[in-house]
Amino acid sequence: MTDAVERQSPYHHTSRRLRLQTLIWLRWLAVGGQTLTVLIVASWLKFPLPLLPCILLIAALAAVNAYLTLRYPATYRLEPPAAFALLGLDLLQLSALLSLTGGLANPFAPLVCVPVIISFASQPLRYSIALILFAMIATTVMAFSPYPLPWYTDREMSVHVVLQLGVWSAIVSTMAFAAFYVHRVSNEARQLSDALAATELVLQREQHLSQLDGLAAAAAHELGTPLATISVVAKEMERELGQDERFGEDVQLLRSQSERCRDILRRLTTLSSGNEAHMRRLPLSSLMEEVIAPHREFGIQLELVEKGGRAGEPIGTRNPGILYGLGNLIENAVDYARSKVTVTVEHTTQEVIVTIEDDGEGYAPDILDRIGEPYVTSRPRHATAGGLGLGLFIAKTLLERSGARLTFENHQGARVKILWPRALMEGGERSADAI
Repeated sequence: MTDAVERQSPYHHTSRRLRLQTLIWLRWLAVGGQTLTVLIVASWLKFPLPLLPCILLIAALAAVNAYLTLRYPATYRLEPPAAFALLGLDLLQLSALLSLTGGLANPFAPLVCVPVIISFASQPLRYSIALILFAMIATTVMAFSPYPLPWYTDREMSVHVVLQLGVWSAIVSTMAFAAFYVHRVSNEARQLSDALAATELVLQREQHLSQLDGLAAAAAHELGTPLATISVVAKEMERELGQDERFGEDVQLLRSQSERCRDILRRLTTLSSGNEAHMRRLPLSSLMEEVIAPHREFGIQLELVEKGGRAGEPIGTRNPGILYGLGNLIENAVDYARSKVTVTVEHTTQEVIVTIEDDGEGYAPDILDRIGEPYVTSRPRHATAGGLGLGLFIAKTLLERSGARLTFENHQGARVKILWPRALMEGGERSADAI
């Protein structure tokens, strides 16, 4: 999914655009740390080192940083190619400074991993791979640095080749492991963030649909007064101009259309007042019928089994999240069923259980434990292209927000069990607030 999005729009995903101010602050921290380290080594420890080249490298980094600070606003975000160039420049400057001060013998050599980690956390994979290859080349070049590690003048400091190989291996393996780990974690966080955003959009849509009835009543109420005024004025005009050849027909048309508008508003008001209680409070059986009804016309037998009957069934506030979540699970079952989907409803004094079963192939064993994660498809489609698994994630998230616990398993096909504490189903306001 991520790679497909990058191919379609590689530079316009906000999460892939690193804020320049973040890099600038990290660079100033690097400038301060490098300057302090060089001054301590040269002035306090009195170790010999090529001071002028080191100062020039640090000054070059500071100059580029100052230019970027003055040239771009604090909110500017870098496109991936620009971020790659700046991180590559940081890596080059740090590698050159380390080469002048002992190469891999320098205890600060592992810092070459930092630009790579930043890239894998925020940039597209192809740029990050290019940067880690560049970092590995720079690390290899540092192993052949002709400059010795700054040390006491009366003591010889030499690093054995085997130790240098060990340091090189440690840096490269740390770089690779950290890059993989950071990329995996940041990618999962980005996918979860996108999926939750999609969940909120779906919930808002369902809530808007649920509120249309109330909006119709409000519109009828607000428009009633000005429309009544228009009707009165139209009657007066018809009385005065009804026989006028120039205006009589237009006045009659105005009068008839105003009456038509009043009839429409009257029907809206009647519809709202008659159905308001039904729309706000639903018994469990009515809720299930509303969820199941849209999925009966697809050639799959859809059976509703009510264990214990409707006596004493819970009655709760109409919850858009529950309606969408159950509808999505039933739609998923209908899509994969061979011939039949069974929805079983149970209620006791303590809990409410809805079980959705189909007679299809069931969930693939390798992803059964991951069902409900974003961008994980539940089962392979043979007839048509499979989805992204985002709908199942949204359904699971909305149902869990309403207080439900979901269990996915295989039992002569796929089975989903949704369990609510009865108090949440009947609590109304509490259940709605959970959404």
